[in-house]
Amino acid sequence: MEIRRLDITPRPVSPIARGRLFTGATERPVDWHVAEETPLAVLLNGAAFAVMMLTPDDLEDFVVGFALTEGIVAHADEIESLRIAEAGDGFVANLRLDPAQVAAVEDRRRTLAGRAGCGLCGAQTIEAVLRPPRRVTGPRPAPEAILAALAALPAAQVMKPVNHSTHAAAYCEADGTIALLREDIGRHNALDKVAGGLARAGRDAAAGFLLLSSRVSVEMAQKAAAIRAPLVAAVSPPSALALRVAGQAGLAVAARAGDGVMIFDGMRD
Repeated sequence: MEIRRLDITPRPVSPIARGRLFTGATERPVDWHVAEETPLAVLLNGAAFAVMMLTPDDLEDFVVGFALTEGIVAHADEIESLRIAEAGDGFVANLRLDPAQVAAVEDRRRTLAGRAGCGLCGAQTIEAVLRPPRRVTGPRPAPEAILAALAALPAAQVMKPVNHSTHAAAYCEADGTIALLREDIGRHNALDKVAGGLARAGRDAAAGFLLLSSRVSVEMAQKAAAIRAPLVAAVSPPSALALRVAGQAGLAVAARAGDGVMIFDGMRD
């Protein structure tokens, strides 16, 4: 297998975000390392197959492993060549394979929901994933309200104490009261369920905030902005890309930090 990396500028995998840490009655500015999140378009013989979000490190290992675990190839030596290059805000990886192997997974190109795209060069596919978020407005909750919601989340989860594996997403009132909670094996699905529950009840997400049992990835930031939530809080820190997208949307992001809560102001220059 021939592997070539074409003029890729190294990117930090843990850039620094700015924020304010609230613990009890104290507040102080903090610099916080967050994980980078970057789109990588996977092409098979030059045709788009999927877009994956990942930390921009060990890219060759990821692409080969993805080809194996997705059943594109049975053995790594079936990959004739792999070329990786920068494309817009992400990367593009082109796997050269026997055309018969590409034809065998053609049906799955159409069924990789949320990952497949169109176009041949990869850049258009990445731009589609990183679509401009909807702008949000609305009052932001006080740190005390976020802390109250975080404290109430474990007891509000019904499935997790039983199966120990499901995620939760919740809509909280401005004072931190959990008003609507949904659970799912997928964190994205849980948030979609909350969005649907709010819509069916005729409730406006802008009046409160969202709470997640997972981290805030770029997709979660996009989904929160899509339903006009002014803030999304989570039990884990966000990715760097999620913070950048949240900044474009005017969406505030918060995360639990020990006994306090970190409210992020954005990425550090």
